[in-house]
Amino acid sequence: MKFLRIVLVLAVLAYAGWLAWPFLSPFLEGAGMDAATTRAGAEAQVGLNLPVIALWIGAVVLYLVAAALLGSGNPRAAVAYFLGFMADAVLRLAIDRGGFGGGSDAGGKIDPNAPSMQSTITEGGPAAAPGGLGADLGVDPTWLVLGALVVIGILIVVVTRARRRKRIPGQLSI
Repeated sequence: MKFLRIVLVLAVLAYAGWLAWPFLSPFLEGAGMDAATTRAGAEAQVGLNLPVIALWIGAVVLYLVAAALLGSGNPRAAVAYFLGFMADAVLRLAIDRGGFGGGSDAGGKIDPNAPSMQSTITEGGPAAAPGGLGADLGVDPTWLVLGALVVIGILIVVVTRARRRKRIPGQLSI
């Protein structure tokens, strides 16, 4: 179980790093602090608004907290992980469906003529690229990623659940 816990900690840290990479990469490329801050700010301004940025940062922070708690064997790691998962799922589904003001009309239907959707379509996004990760399986990649994250969450619950040991009456606990 300890090996599985270490693998899960590394997996959660890797996913949190991948999720935070668009904001972290300008700082790690060796640019000056002013240039890196400007580029990271530009990443935040490209089609994203305050609720999306808050969900994005919240998901990354909660995944990092979950990894730290999981590394120490704390059962609250599952709670932190699933809170981060909920923020990540809302973020993915809102962006995928064009929510948060990006590409949808008042009824929630995706408008391919919206400015935020035009960049997705012209850059080879979901509307233009039929051959992606889930295209071979006939499943949307968003659902594959969310499914994998649920499986990791279930494994975290299994690894961190409290185990009761039988003690003989009078035996000291260690």
